[in-house]
Amino acid sequence: MRTTAEGAWRDQLSDPCRVPVETVLASDSPRLAGVDDEHARVLAESGAVLPPIVIHRATRRVVDGMHRLQAAVLRGEDTIEARYFDGSDRDAFVLAVELNTAHGLPLCSADRAAAAERILESHPEWSDRAVSAVAGLSAKAVGAIRRKVLVEGHDVPARIGRDGRTRPLNSAAGRRRASELIAADPRASLRKIADQAGLSPGTVRDVRERMRRGEDPVPSALRTGRPAVGDADGHHRPQPFQLPSRSSGRDAAVMLEALVNDPSLRLTENGRHLLRLLSTHAISRERRARIIESVPPHAVATVSEVARECASAWEDIARQLTTPQRLGGVHRETER
Repeated sequence: MRTTAEGAWRDQLSDPCRVPVETVLASDSPRLAGVDDEHARVLAESGAVLPPIVIHRATRRVVDGMHRLQAAVLRGEDTIEARYFDGSDRDAFVLAVELNTAHGLPLCSADRAAAAERILESHPEWSDRAVSAVAGLSAKAVGAIRRKVLVEGHDVPARIGRDGRTRPLNSAAGRRRASELIAADPRASLRKIADQAGLSPGTVRDVRERMRRGEDPVPSALRTGRPAVGDADGHHRPQPFQLPSRSSGRDAAVMLEALVNDPSLRLTENGRHLLRLLSTHAISRERRARIIESVPPHAVATVSEVARECASAWEDIARQLTTPQRLGGVHRETER
């Protein structure tokens, strides 16, 4: 899929021709408020030669140019210059949105949001950026609409980007395939392997570098992704993050790594602040010994007092976190 309507649909648009006005039907317009009569009147009175409208050949409905059609009627014209679109009904709406976003009376934000929702329902395989390029919204806004409107049954294993390339949502299988292709032909170009494995050249480069270092070509996050859990309605929700159970003598670095991977901490400001503090204070025994040796004699008493204050603060945090009320909340969350 290319990013301009003219380029993307050129092979499905006919050459301009004159069409009887009475044979043209009203459009399936992305404009929620319909035709703006004042805008059509201004076009009619301008006397300008207006660009051809676009008509969906299969349905005779206007894809683009309802204001120009009404202006022709106001001028008393029997025919209008038009181009026929020979694509599908669902693609006709996409073209209507793209053309109305690119020129003429701009679509309002509500029009663009409604159009993006409809495109996501008819083209769930399109990436957020591909939809945003058509609807005139940010990819972030499209992603929010996708999460709101798409339910089970719309899930697709891959999405089509703005460049027309299909990329899997989980690249683990593609990475495995790329590693096999690299092993079979180490001198093959990144682009060639990317095309065969359905990945981007950047991902193939990462696979190649991992193989050179003797690492698994699939990152641990993709190898250990937790499956979704079905709820009572048959929809899917993410499985709650769970920390490994603590055992005596457990390495604090291992526990800290588990905390760093907890999205409920790393995706909030206070959570990130806590992780930074814990990372600073998670000191190995060897490092501890070197720190103690580096303290000069005149600063021993002050460093000891500050260390005790810090230890007291962390002990207070630990004590409050392990109250029956807090632990009860943890147990209830785990049992959900």
